[in-house]
Amino acid sequence: MNKELFGVFGGIDAFRALRDEAEFDAVLEGEAVTVGVRDSHLGYPGRTDIHRGENGFCVIWGEAHATADGGPAAELYDSYLEAGREGLAAANGSYVAVVEHDGQALVATDAIRSWECFYTDVDGVRLFGTDLATVASVPAALPLDDRAPFEFLHLGTVLGEKTLFEPVRRIPFDGYLAADDVGELRRFVYEPREFDYAGELSDRLWRAIQRRRSLPDRKGILLSAGQDSRSMLVGVPDITHSYTVGWADSQEAAVAQQLATQYGLAHEVLAPDARYLDDRKVLYSQGLRESLHIHHAGYDDAIDAETIYHGLLYDTLLKGYFLERDGAELFGTKVSFRSVDPEVDPVSSLLDTLGYLPEGSAQLVDRAGDLLSTRGLDVGDAPGDPGEFLADSLGAEFDASMRRADSVHNAMDLLVLRNQPTLSFRHHLADNYVEAFVAADTEIVDWHCRTPPSHRHPETVHEALSNLDDAIFRHRPPSRPRQSNILSQAERFARRKLPLVQSVEPSWPDRTAVYDKYDLDRRLFPDDDAVWKLPTRLKLRLDDLSWWLSIRE
Repeated sequence: MNKELFGVFGGIDAFRALRDEAEFDAVLEGEAVTVGVRDSHLGYPGRTDIHRGENGFCVIWGEAHATADGGPAAELYDSYLEAGREGLAAANGSYVAVVEHDGQALVATDAIRSWECFYTDVDGVRLFGTDLATVASVPAALPLDDRAPFEFLHLGTVLGEKTLFEPVRRIPFDGYLAADDVGELRRFVYEPREFDYAGELSDRLWRAIQRRRSLPDRKGILLSAGQDSRSMLVGVPDITHSYTVGWADSQEAAVAQQLATQYGLAHEVLAPDARYLDDRKVLYSQGLRESLHIHHAGYDDAIDAETIYHGLLYDTLLKGYFLERDGAELFGTKVSFRSVDPEVDPVSSLLDTLGYLPEGSAQLVDRAGDLLSTRGLDVGDAPGDPGEFLADSLGAEFDASMRRADSVHNAMDLLVLRNQPTLSFRHHLADNYVEAFVAADTEIVDWHCRTPPSHRHPETVHEALSNLDDAIFRHRPPSRPRQSNILSQAERFARRKLPLVQSVEPSWPDRTAVYDKYDLDRRLFPDDDAVWKLPTRLKLRLDDLSWWLSIRE
C-alpha cells in the first residue's frame, strides 16, 4: 500500500522487531504504543495529522477535518483528555486514530468504520494496522477462519469483525482497540426525529463539500449520470477533469458528458477493456469484499488528477438503497412507494439484495472444490446449504445492528453499513489519490441517524440537490427520467416492455461481456475448466480468494 498506519502496543523495540522505521514518514513512540504512518500528504489540511502533547500524542490517519486552527489531531487529543472515550466523537472524517495519554493508549476508527483496522496478538504483543497483507504476514502460521472464506465466496463480503484468517480480527464498527481490550462506542445510534429533511441535507452537504474544497489542485471526479456526484460539481467549481467508466455510446456516458459540459469540466470515458477486470486491484479488497466494485482501478494511467471526488455511500446513507419499500404489483412488476414495508423479512430481503447467487452457489463446491483444496481451503467445511448458512450469518449481524436501532428498517441499513460491500472502491482511491469522501462527514452520518427510513429516499435527495442549484437536473439521470419516483418506475417499466423503444441501461458495464471478450477463463483458470461454467461474479470471487489464500504460502 502507498499509505499505511501500523503500530504495536509496546515500545520502539517491539515495533522494530516487526517493521523498518524507514518504511514510514513518521514513527511516534509512547509509553504504551508505538505507531508509524505513511502518507505523502501528512500534515496537509484535511489529511493525516499528528499532535504531540505533554503526556502523550495523537495520530489521526486518513481524512480528518478540524473545527479550529489547531488541527484535527490536537482537537481529538484535547477532547479525549476532557471526556475519555466519549471524546472520540470530536473527530470528523474517514480515519483511524491512535491516542495515548499518561501511559494509556487507544486505537479507534471513525463512527462508520470507513477504514478497517486489523489486529492480532503475536508472542504477547498486540499489533494493528490498516493493511491486512502486512498484519497477516506477521504470524508464522495463519489458520483460516471457519466461516469467512465461505461468506466471501457465497456473498462477496466477510461479515462482522472476522477476516479470512482466524488469528486476525478487525476493530468493530464504531469501535476501539486497547492493549488488552476491544469494544464498541456509541457515536452511531439511530434517534429519528422530525425536521426539514431535504433542507437540512442541503445545508449539511454544502458544508461537508466545502470542508473538502481546499484539497490539492488538479482536481478530478468520478462522474456518473446519477444523482450522487452532482453535488460536488456545484460545490467545488475548480474540479477540472471528470471520468466515467463505460462505453462511449452508453446512456451513462452521454449524460455524464452533458453534465461535464454544463459545469465546464473536461470529460473522459474510460472504456471497459481488459483493464476493467484487472486483477491487480485485489489487494484493495483486503480479503473482505469482492474487488469487482473497484471499477476504476485499472485506469490510473488515464486519470490525470491529484485529488479525486466521488459519491460513494450516498445510496446507503441518504437514499435507503437497501431498504425494502412498500409497494404494489403492476403488470407483474412491483412499483415501490416511499414508505417502507411494514412486514419485511430483513434477512430474506438483504439476501436478495446483496451478492448471493443461489444457482451458482449450489454448484460452487462441485465445480471449484479441487481448485479451492489446492489453495488450502478444506471444502469439507463448506456449508451444505449456502442460503441457510448466509441467513445465519446475516441474522447474527442483524441482531447486533438492532442494539443501535429503533426499528427493523434502521437495523437493515445498519447491517449494510457495518458490512458495506463497496468500500474497496474508496480504498483504492484513497491509496492512490487525495480522496474526498463527502458521505463520511459526521454531519451526513448524523443526518442519516436522525432521519426516518421513509425519508431516506431519492426524492429527498433530489429536493436537497435542487436547493444547491436549480439547474442541477437539467440533464436527468437515465434511471430517473421523471422527478417523481413512481413515474420514473413506470417509464422504466414501459421502456422494458414496449417494442422499438430503448430501455434504460445499467449504470455499470456488463462484466460478463468484458470477461468473455478477453477470455479470462483461460487466463485465470487455465487448468480448471470445470470452473468455467460458474457465473462470472463467482469466478471473480474465486480469483480474489485464491490471491489472498496465497499469501500464506
